[in-house]
Amino acid sequence: MIPFKNRFHGHSSLKYVYKNGKSARCHIVTIKYIINPHRKESRIAVIVGRKIIKSAVRRNLIRRRLYECVRVKIPDLQTVYDIAIIVTSSDLLNLNHQELSDQINQLFGQSRLI
Repeated sequence: MIPFKNRFHGHSSLKYVYKNGKSARCHIVTIKYIINPHRKESRIAVIVGRKIIKSAVRRNLIRRRLYECVRVKIPDLQTVYDIAIIVTSSDLLNLNHQELSDQINQLFGQSRLI
């Protein structure tokens, strides 16, 4: 899990990232990000929709797995970002940790966050 200071709080922040942020995408997840000069720490949110995965247990499992993959990347971020990771496919449940980490690394590299 990522520290409390690195998590989003409230819907207005997410709306701002959705509306004004840039995006990078692969077949499993989409990353929306924007630079936030008003903060000292980067903030990250993982969004798993109920339409994608019905079971709350599985949604929370995916959320925990993604938070763990991103947690090790937080010190490598170049500047302070607000990042929203949106799950777009239930195929994420079948990936092992290494494949999931590779996908996140690829997206972070593609978007030049690290």
